[in-house]
Amino acid sequence: MQDRTRIAVIYGSTREGRLCDTVAGWVVRQALARPDFEVDVIDPAGRASHAGTTQHAVDSVQQQVDAADGFIVVTPEYNHSYPAPLKALIDSFKREWQAKPVAFVSYGGGAGGTRAVEHLRQVFTELHAVGIRDGVIFPGVWSQFDDDGEPVHRERAEDSARTMLARLAWWTLALRDARAARDYEEAA
Repeated sequence: MQDRTRIAVIYGSTREGRLCDTVAGWVVRQALARPDFEVDVIDPAGRASHAGTTQHAVDSVQQQVDAADGFIVVTPEYNHSYPAPLKALIDSFKREWQAKPVAFVSYGGGAGGTRAVEHLRQVFTELHAVGIRDGVIFPGVWSQFDDDGEPVHRERAEDSARTMLARLAWWTLALRDARAARDYEEAA
């Protein structure tokens, strides 16, 4: 029996009519195809505005982040960075991110969201999370998916996803074992 790990897929956009539903939906399907992953979805659009968020909603997301062994952040690029609601979600927690791997799937215009990912890498490094090198990028995203929510260049996208998920699986197990052997806070 394979050692199953809990992966949280985090939606990066809350805009009405967002393409994040299509991209993240595809990511979730790719992750669920692996027998070693259990997948949770964290969608900041369900949190309402930060000021209007109930404590129950914050506690629920905190439990999901805390329970996750690793993360996949699906983010668009807005004005050369990532969306504010994603930043608010990330900044709501600290210890819950520590010593856990984070993979990135980005989308947008010509740069495919890569500038957003570079900013996210800095934020997650500050939170003592481990950014995964391999990711999936969808430049010119508006023409990258068909009406069924599948990538037009399916083989290329699935190859990138396979590599990203394999690296995430490795880091997830390695860091979960390390956290179990020694509390991360005690390392400093």
